[in-house]
Amino acid sequence: MAKMTVDHGLCKGCGLCVTVCPKKIVLLDKSILNIKGYHPAVVSDMESCIGCAMCAVICPDCAITVEK
Repeated sequence: MAKMTVDHGLCKGCGLCVTVCPKKIVLLDKSILNIKGYHPAVVSDMESCIGCAMCAVICPDCAITVEK
């Protein structure tokens, strides 16, 4: 099973990862703010993650890691 993790300290909530996820399981968590004041990205359903790593590739801050 694939595992996607986000370094909340690096994430600036730009939403690019949300737009490229083919499974539509990445979203910005509006319930929390990181230390910089942004809503970080999270995965809503890790079981559905296929590990394509498109989110990690598009992330301009290298805040996303995908492991298979």
